Amino acid sequence: MIGRICGTGSFVPEKTVSNDDLAKIVDTSDEWIRERTGVARRHIAEQDTVVTMGAEASRRALENAGISPEDVDMILMATSSSNVIFPSAACSVQREIGAVHAGGLDVSAACTGFLSVYQIGQAYIQAGMAQTVLLIGAESLSRLVNWKDRSTCILFGDGAGAAVLQADESASCLQTVFHSDGRKGWTLTCDSRHKDGAKDLSGDPSTFIQMDGKEVFKFALTKVPEAVREVLEKTELSTDDISWFLLHQANIRIIEGVAKRLRLGMDRFPSNMEEYGNTSAASIPILLDEMNRSGRLERGQKVVMSGFGAGLTWGACVFEW
Repeated sequence: MIGRICGTGSFVPEKTVSNDDLAKIVDTSDEWIRERTGVARRHIAEQDTVVTMGAEASRRALENAGISPEDVDMILMATSSSNVIFPSAACSVQREIGAVHAGGLDVSAACTGFLSVYQIGQAYIQAGMAQTVLLIGAESLSRLVNWKDRSTCILFGDGAGAAVLQADESASCLQTVFHSDGRKGWTLTCDSRHKDGAKDLSGDPSTFIQMDGKEVFKFALTKVPEAVREVLEKTELSTDDISWFLLHQANIRIIEGVAKRLRLGMDRFPSNMEEYGNTSAASIPILLDEMNRSGRLERGQKVVMSGFGAGLTWGACVFEW
């Protein structure tokens, strides 16, 4: 028995920050940002947190699936930007949506987070430990961005996406791969703002997102195609069998580069970078929800999801819609 995604939902804050808005605070321009990243605007949380955004995305996913919160067995939440250390964001979402019978835990795998909770959710179902698992990716990276650093502040946005994974005897075509390389962890970091005891280090540059963009770019262009090929080999499928490749929305140039290395056209690599920027663990489920609600996902289609992020971590999965 494996799980099938039977419902999706997403939520982004109302406030947007355009490239022209950013040009007023850092040395950049709309043309410069679009050319290098594909981003035009990003949504920024003012009052919302990963919990409120994750809860709303979850409500929409459950409604889309036709499932009551009381029927959820497990909530798995991918986030690296919770506004509290504990309780876990997953438990807070459980409270907000009334999933009174569900367990809840958080997973920190940065931009690879949604792939992580998808794999764990499938493991719960295959082990017979759950029938219905709520998967969430939610981030509020705007609170971790140095708004004076144009190399990072132009990239990130806030939002949440969710999917309902339910045991289904008819579900087929599932494989996942996940890898880490802590030796390269230095290329993408964000230190704790209380790493020195109780001292508030919120002004320390190391407590904002820091990234070696060139190293991360090279890493993504190497490891993402490798992960896609690896997961397809496990299922004895070829790229011709795949209807959609849903990649982490980090940078349109990375997505284009991955498509090129797989010798595929961009028509099977949908992107919403222009509207949302990089929402980290939320990027894949937000894209998945848009694909679902627009009708582009059709029953029986085979889909690959692949992501990469801090850790360094990367992975891919293939499933049948």
